[in-house]
Amino acid sequence: MQTKFETFTSGATRTGSWIPLVVAILLLPFANGGNAIAVAAWLAPLFLLRFTRARRIIVGVPLVLAVQVAALAIQYRGMVPFPTPIYVAVLIAYGLCFTLPYLGDRLLSRRLSVFSGTLVFPLIWTTVEYLLSLGPFGSWFATAYSQYGNLALLQMLSVTGLWGVTFLIGWTASAGNTLWEEWTISRRVPRVAVICALLVIVALIAGGARLALFPPAGKTVRVATLSRVDNELHPDPKVLGRFFRHEPLTSQEIATIRERSAAVDSDLLNRSEREAKAGARIIFWGEANAPVLKEDENDLIRRGGILAKANGIYLGMVLASWHLETTPPLENKIVLVQPDGTPAWEFLKAHPVPGGEAAISIRGDGKVRALDTLYGRLSSVICFDADFPQLLAQAGQLGTDLLLDPSNDWKAIDPWHTKMASFRAIEQGFNLVRHTSQGLSAAFDYQGRQLASMDHYATTDRVLVAQVPTRGTRTVYALLGDWFAWACLVGLTGVVILGVKPRH
Repeated sequence: MQTKFETFTSGATRTGSWIPLVVAILLLPFANGGNAIAVAAWLAPLFLLRFTRARRIIVGVPLVLAVQVAALAIQYRGMVPFPTPIYVAVLIAYGLCFTLPYLGDRLLSRRLSVFSGTLVFPLIWTTVEYLLSLGPFGSWFATAYSQYGNLALLQMLSVTGLWGVTFLIGWTASAGNTLWEEWTISRRVPRVAVICALLVIVALIAGGARLALFPPAGKTVRVATLSRVDNELHPDPKVLGRFFRHEPLTSQEIATIRERSAAVDSDLLNRSEREAKAGARIIFWGEANAPVLKEDENDLIRRGGILAKANGIYLGMVLASWHLETTPPLENKIVLVQPDGTPAWEFLKAHPVPGGEAAISIRGDGKVRALDTLYGRLSSVICFDADFPQLLAQAGQLGTDLLLDPSNDWKAIDPWHTKMASFRAIEQGFNLVRHTSQGLSAAFDYQGRQLASMDHYATTDRVLVAQVPTRGTRTVYALLGDWFAWACLVGLTGVVILGVKPRH
């Protein structure tokens, strides 16, 4: 004979058991992505978990999968630059991954003690998100991004990375469901719910204390970033298409592209000189903003060196260097020129966006460079690179003080992509300046405060100027890396072993 509690949690259909699913459907579109509402990310999994626990697996899990895929389509509409069939396949694949925590909870949680049972869901969720971050899309779709703006909570990133935030949200949902069940049956608040609530409070207090007591202090440097003027490299779109597809061009067509590229590059240099005379000591451009044929690249860098030496600046020349004879044709890179006029290093984009960009790009070696300057240690990545916490961990290990992040977005991912990049600053303890053609440019300190911003679509000047701290800080996460994610993986192994052991 079933106890009252067993009857409640057995999975039998109950009057009103569809209500949690309805609430979850209403919340999930706002639980992450472009229209994220922070509180929705905490509430949506609570109700979705309540639904799966109250329904048989054969009914509940497929419905959760369908809801997850639909929510992802809304959250990230227009953000995945693939043809429709591939786009749908990506959404289904990620929907399956995000359904695994609910399936695992349904299978294992009731075979464990109350406390251990509440850990199943957050452990699986955190492990899944960590493993996904190692894939071609990096940390896209990570739950922690939904909490942008909650700086007190996000100071956790400096210790655990994204994974601590994911775990805390997941455990709150799981402990909340235990509270839901226990309160319904016995009007009792379970100990695990109290512990979880205290952990959230401690995280917020500790993060708030870090913000209030240990803010960035000391010298700042004026940083200026700018976008190229809107100027097509050839008046004939068909010729331009052939150029980007690396198809043969006539000598006249090549001459036109060279002439127009030179005009764009000269404008960038002239405007950079203007910013240098206004007091900027570090200047760089948006991603691939300086188009140049490979045989003309050295001359362009020489001109940049003359400008840097004459004005005593560090100049980040962000080039789209095109090879006419070799495949793939594009070097998407930043060349950092020193005040003595010589290049310190060049960095090629390590993670071209999967699809069209990856097909035409020469991939970099994935080694982050660093240069000691009067304004701190400088490093750089390019746009999509910043979505890979493991790549940016190199900057933390190098003791980077200021990271330059030239970028180029499109309307659908603006300003979401810039918000995502700000998380790397808190994780690794560097200050970050992200210049984004066709998006939001912004500067952040190492605690995630936005120092300045510029909206590409709201200005014609398209220049960002910010006073940025010249010193970063060293963080636990920069020192220990993804220790918390690995701890979750070990913990998940333990609860799985306990859950599958025969019960006596």
